[in-house]
Amino acid sequence: MKVPVELGDVQETLLIPLYGRAQDARAHRSVLGDRRAVELVDAIDYDFRRFRGPALAGSVLRASIFDGYIRDFLAEHPDGTVVDLGCGLSTRFDRLDNGDVRWFDLDVPDTMALRRRFFEDSDRYTMIAGSVFDDGWHDVVAERPGPVFLLSEAVLLYFPEAEVLDVLGRIARRFVGDTLALDTGGAMMMDNQERNPVFRAVTARMKWTCDDPGSLAAAGLELVDSRSFARPQKTVGATWPWKYRILLGAMGFTPMVSAYKVNLFRL
Repeated sequence: MKVPVELGDVQETLLIPLYGRAQDARAHRSVLGDRRAVELVDAIDYDFRRFRGPALAGSVLRASIFDGYIRDFLAEHPDGTVVDLGCGLSTRFDRLDNGDVRWFDLDVPDTMALRRRFFEDSDRYTMIAGSVFDDGWHDVVAERPGPVFLLSEAVLLYFPEAEVLDVLGRIARRFVGDTLALDTGGAMMMDNQERNPVFRAVTARMKWTCDDPGSLAAAGLELVDSRSFARPQKTVGATWPWKYRILLGAMGFTPMVSAYKVNLFRL
C-alpha cells in the first residue's frame, strides 16, 4: 500500500524537486544519480504526473549547485556539521555522507511525519520536527563545537520579505562565523510564476523577491559566492548534460535565467 500525502500548501511543493530528482535518475545521463528518489516517488500515493516543465530539471541543477558548496565545506571540515533547513524529502545526506559529518534535517511536523516513513535517525543523522522561523533548533544543532554549514533550498522564497529578513538576522547572530547557502529569486522570476507549469499543480506561490543577494548584508550575511544556472561551479557544471550547459550558458544574460541565484554567505 502506498504512503498517503497530507501536507500544507507550501509543504506540498517539496514533491516537485523529489519528482525532478526521480526523473533525472531515470535519464540516460543522470546529474545526481538519486535512485532513492525513484523509490520514494514509487512509494508515495500522489499523482506526480501533474508536475511538468523546465522547473523539474531546474530543481536537479539547483540541488547539484548546493551539493557542490557542501562538498567544498566537507573537504575542508570533514567532521563539520550540516543543517538542512526545510529538508522536505531531500536525500542529500545519502548523497554526501563522508562517514564523519554530523547532519541535521529540519522541517515542519507534517513534512517530518512523512519523512519518517522513509528515513531513520542514526548516530550522525538526526531529524528535527520544527520550523526554521523558530529558534528551538539552534542549540540542538550546535551540540558539538566546530564549523556549521546551514542551507535553505527552495524554502524561504515562499515567505514574506519581513519574515525572511528577521529569521536570517537571528540565524546570523546565533551562528557567527559559520556558512549559509540559500537561493534567491529576482522580480522577473517572481512576476512570471503563473507561466511556470509546475505551479498549476499546487496552491503555494513564492513571495520573497531579492534581486541583489548582496543586500542581505543588512541582515548579517556576507556574500561569498553567487551562482546562476548559467554559471555553476566548474566541477558541478561538468556533471550536467551538454544541452543544459550550452542552452543556459547562451541564455545567461536574460532576466529569466539571471534572476535566480544560489548563494553562499558567511554569517
